[in-house]
Amino acid sequence: MLRVTAKTGARSPRHIVWDWNGTLLDDNDAVVGAVNAVCTAFEREPVDIEQWRAVFSRPLQQCYERLLRRSLSADDWARLDRLYHDHYRELLHTSRLAPGVPDALHEWSGTGGTQSLLSMWFHEELLPLVREFELDPLFTRVDGLRAEVGGGTKDSHLRAHLDALGLDPREVVLLGDVVDDARAAEQVGTDCVLLTTGVMSRAALEATGFPVRDSIPEALRDLDERLAA
Repeated sequence: MLRVTAKTGARSPRHIVWDWNGTLLDDNDAVVGAVNAVCTAFEREPVDIEQWRAVFSRPLQQCYERLLRRSLSADDWARLDRLYHDHYRELLHTSRLAPGVPDALHEWSGTGGTQSLLSMWFHEELLPLVREFELDPLFTRVDGLRAEVGGGTKDSHLRAHLDALGLDPREVVLLGDVVDDARAAEQVGTDCVLLTTGVMSRAALEATGFPVRDSIPEALRDLDERLAA
């Protein structure tokens, strides 16, 4: 089980690092559609969101090997990665901001808190999307994945993100929707709150030992109460 960072010296959070996919952006339909394009290409029956949540984990290649019930060569993985992202991009226009966004983020800013965005979605595609939703004025920094292929872990990206902002990890909380967010928070020394709105089951999230909430407004109410205490 992961350690709860708040018990190892974290202070009341003053800065939120937001995850994007499955957290601020409700893209579950696009994700499942893209996963099913992979399933079709690899002759596996389609899945629904609950089935994807049951199998989802990182590293992603191992996740897909369980899903497809076969090992994947380097060529298979390159093909799969391309298939997934091509279909996800085709479906991205169907995605919307999560319930409570952007109002909850404006309310957090109104308390004097700051916030930034750290995503494992490709940086050059993330920036225009954030601008399209008119969220960029809310963030002190926006970082996406600066690599050609996704699937890595988040801790090194979180560390670089906080270094660029000059922030003490003990005054930061990461809000995300997958266990990888919890692992990154633990490795770097930030607090973490996990949301059930994305692609991972509640049971898997609760097993990390970090708080789990069902919506962004609920998570931010908890943070407000901690600041007021």
